Amino acid sequence: MSVTSDLHVSRETRRWPEPRAMLRLIKPVTWFPPMWAYLCGVVSSGASPYDHLFLVALGVILAGPIVCGMSQAANDWCDRHVDAINEPDRPIPSGRIPGRWGLYIALTMTVLGLIVGYQLGPWGFGATILAVAAAWAYSAEPIRAKKSGWWGPGLCGLAYETLPWVTGAAVVAAGAPSPQVILIAVLYGLGAHGIMTLNDFKAIEGDRATGLRSLPVTLGPDRAARVACWIMAVPQVIVIGLLTYWDKPGFALGVMAMLAVQFGAMRVLLHDPEGKTPWYQGMGILFYISGMMIAAVALRGIGG
Repeated sequence: MSVTSDLHVSRETRRWPEPRAMLRLIKPVTWFPPMWAYLCGVVSSGASPYDHLFLVALGVILAGPIVCGMSQAANDWCDRHVDAINEPDRPIPSGRIPGRWGLYIALTMTVLGLIVGYQLGPWGFGATILAVAAAWAYSAEPIRAKKSGWWGPGLCGLAYETLPWVTGAAVVAAGAPSPQVILIAVLYGLGAHGIMTLNDFKAIEGDRATGLRSLPVTLGPDRAARVACWIMAVPQVIVIGLLTYWDKPGFALGVMAMLAVQFGAMRVLLHDPEGKTPWYQGMGILFYISGMMIAAVALRGIGG
């Protein structure tokens, strides 16, 4: 859909957006993963967070409320026609954010993100530019990467996990992260493809009606859930192998324990993918991100 075309809804017309709807538009519940990934980057750098408290705090705010919030606003604006089918009570299709206010909010937060990112130095500013570009490329035409069940979740996973991780490490170290840090960050970003695929289960009807080829649409819920589980698991197995190779067996066992719990949760998920996806997102993913921090602690001093 066009970035600028209006969505006409059969609701009472408002002139100004509802404050509570504006908060819902930027979805605070989605801010945690990039904030956590940024902290993983800070920890993995080997630098003391206490010596860089301003950069740590500013980076966390940038990664979560500002850039992630902006990406959610941009996605909801570009998805307003899909949401009118899937979730008509969302802020834009419900009319609580009227006219083009959703677009204006996303653009304003884009500018704010670039201004704040500039305060983090060249690494932080460069990463912010990439994150903003990825957010719009994911949602907006003509690229609209989310039309593909492979490219969309992949881009989203790298932007949510890999990019903030590398940024956190680079900002506090004032230089390029070690190859080991980059490799682990990329692996967890690739694994997040599976997490993003699970997020598509709630939108199957609207995605199918509007031509979005998410994996639940193209493969069906059962196969898509199996693919998502494999995508989440394989990178973590590689992380375990790498930590063992780098002489960090205790940390490798820690990540292995987190993965074992996920395997149990995956068994539950695969019995009823559509019904159990919300449960898995609240339970199984907790152990995925716990493994991220275990790996981040293991990376301190490696390759430094």
